[in-house]
Amino acid sequence: MTATPLMPKATAVWLVENTSLSFDQIAEFCRLHPLEVKGIADGEVAQGIKGMDPVTTGQLSREEIAKAEADPEHKLQIIESRRVPLPEAKPKKGPRYTPVSKRQDRPNAILWLVKNHPELKDSQIMRLVGTTKSTIQSVRERTHWNSQQLAPMDPVTLGLASQIDLDHEVRRASKEKPAPAKAESTLLPASETTIRKEPEPQLSTEAPKRERETPIDVDSVFAKLGGSKKSE
Repeated sequence: MTATPLMPKATAVWLVENTSLSFDQIAEFCRLHPLEVKGIADGEVAQGIKGMDPVTTGQLSREEIAKAEADPEHKLQIIESRRVPLPEAKPKKGPRYTPVSKRQDRPNAILWLVKNHPELKDSQIMRLVGTTKSTIQSVRERTHWNSQQLAPMDPVTLGLASQIDLDHEVRRASKEKPAPAKAESTLLPASETTIRKEPEPQLSTEAPKRERETPIDVDSVFAKLGGSKKSE
């Protein structure tokens, strides 16, 4: 089985932009779907990914590319003996050393990390892409001297960090991130507001009313008064 080239999507971007190879040939070599390669050519896929030259990395020869361009049926053959091995990713302490040729891409990588992983601390971004706190702050606040030209780019695609290191820092940041505090509600729950309150007991005034409303028997009153006079 033919080996997969290093950074296949970035390699496909370069082949689309710099050769006349067919989509099927590029897809076959990079282990991608032909429609995905077509999407790269149309600008719908791999936006922001910088193409990687497979010739300078020792994965293809110019003669092999020319041969495939002349024959659409020819399948590109990777140079197995010169294939660049993936570096063994290990968490490192302190800022990462960045080659001079890639330092100009660091602000783009910082912008990508700030937008896609806001949970990362400045110290973690410094470890990932080998930058300084002042540079991170200028990118966050859009005060960087080249802010107008910056575009978010994946540091893994740029070769500034490995996917394992990035995943490690993201998991670490997620564990250290405190759980969001529950907002205190100022409203009473519906179960309390919907309870019908029983009216407070009041002293009955019915008896006095009935006494006041009872009609006075005038004849009976005079009869009692007259009887008392006769007895005297």
